[in-house]
Amino acid sequence: MTKKKIYLILVLIFILALFAGNFVYSGKRPFKFGLDLHGGSRLIYEADLSSVPKEDRTKAMEGVRNIIERRVNIFGISEARVMTSKIGDSFRLLVELPDVKDLKEALDWIGETPLLEFKEQNPLPELTEAQKKEMEEYNKEAEKKAKDVLSKVLEEGADFAALAKEYSEDPGSKEKGGDLGWFKQGTMVAEFEKAVFEQLEKGEVTKDLVRTFFGYHIIKKIDEREIEGEKEIMASHILIRTKSKADFLQDIDWQPWKYTGLTGKDLKIAIVEFEPTTNVPRVGLEFNEEGTKLFEEITKRNVGKPLAIFLDGKSIVDTDGDGKITDMDLYAPIVKEAISSGKAVITGEMNIERAKEITKRLKEGTLPVKIGKPIYQETVGPILGKISLDKSLRAGMIGFLLVILFMILIYRLPGVLASISLIIYGILVLSLFKLIPVTLSLAGIGGAILSVGMAVDANVLIFERLKEERKERDDFLISLEESFRRAWSAIRDGNLTTLVIALIMFYFGTSFIQGFAITLSLGILVSMFSAIVITKIFLKSFAGTRFEKWKWLWR
Repeated sequence: MTKKKIYLILVLIFILALFAGNFVYSGKRPFKFGLDLHGGSRLIYEADLSSVPKEDRTKAMEGVRNIIERRVNIFGISEARVMTSKIGDSFRLLVELPDVKDLKEALDWIGETPLLEFKEQNPLPELTEAQKKEMEEYNKEAEKKAKDVLSKVLEEGADFAALAKEYSEDPGSKEKGGDLGWFKQGTMVAEFEKAVFEQLEKGEVTKDLVRTFFGYHIIKKIDEREIEGEKEIMASHILIRTKSKADFLQDIDWQPWKYTGLTGKDLKIAIVEFEPTTNVPRVGLEFNEEGTKLFEEITKRNVGKPLAIFLDGKSIVDTDGDGKITDMDLYAPIVKEAISSGKAVITGEMNIERAKEITKRLKEGTLPVKIGKPIYQETVGPILGKISLDKSLRAGMIGFLLVILFMILIYRLPGVLASISLIIYGILVLSLFKLIPVTLSLAGIGGAILSVGMAVDANVLIFERLKEERKERDDFLISLEESFRRAWSAIRDGNLTTLVIALIMFYFGTSFIQGFAITLSLGILVSMFSAIVITKIFLKSFAGTRFEKWKWLWR
């Protein structure tokens, strides 16, 4: 390498250090500190586990914690704390976000995390003999009562409105004398509409009781009209209610769709696709290994039956085509065969915008249970505070200066060059912490300081080899190259094993452990660059100068 090239690299190194130093010490982008040093925001959510069996609730909450933690700490550098707890029958999620004092910003960090659920039909439970007998006797009494009221209307000519106020069990029309107002076809249940639209004349009362899901009706057609080609009816009725299975199911909290265990936590991929023949947009789903097995089991036992897909408790697509998703929509495609590939598609009334919206929300990470809005939110102060931070920084600075003093006393000129290289190393590391940004807790600062030792260790290995090489030969450049070549294997192995340990800590650890691993890893990588590149260039710049001849500077 020519002198000109060495000096050019030297200039580039100092320019890089200058820009990095300016970035570190400018106030445009402050450092981010952890909860222990600067405080942050605390949010507490209460999970809705009503649809999850008791034996699966702990596992579901673990899934919630993992997804939220990935969301707020996706690269392991924010050091957010996400924990679950159980208070009585209530499961809660605690999220603490470091250095985030604005509660709105804290909520935005977590974002809108949707709940994706696959549910199968829940068959109606059979009534007990006692319940069947109770329902039968109640309905017989209701029929007898309805016939008595009908007799008063048809045979005795009693006032219909007065009878409605006295006997009707429809709270919406009772006080209005049974008046239902004007309505179009498609508003009432089918049996009721058949009577008023097809069988009754204006002013006529039904000759027989009309039985619907609600009970027995006595109907009077008041008037009819036609508006824009559509017939409207005005009618009154007297309702005598009956009991059905649904009345008994209310006591046991029966739901038409039941939990399968397959939720957004099992989702691997969500993409926008198009039907091969019609080019209509749809959403393609692919499950992870656990989800694939679960999906196969679910589809196997539901062949020929519907499988409903819900997003945040509602249909995932607009099934009635009215442009909005309401409780009236239900997306439940029929399972044709068992699916073992772990892939599914969501089709229906959707355009490309809706398909993209669904895909985006699913990619953001769906939850196995709904957490809704936080039940408690506050800003929290630092656990340790400014005194601990100042002491830690002071200790780090003293240690850094002692290392520099040691290097200069022991290695003379190479020690001075190594010290300059360490200063540049420190500036580069701090600029990376600020640029990424890495949240600095005391553990993270400890990792950064530990990497200084690794940087010094590399220089020590090089300089010790340089001493030996200078004793054996007079050529400075050859001695320099040999010292770096022979020291490299030890430097490489030492730093590589530390990086592997840091990687294990990052992969299996959480929060502060991950922060320590990240700062240590960044420090090691930059320290290797400073030792192998910067220090080497500094040393090469003295080749061919009179300083090369002063052997006491190198021993």
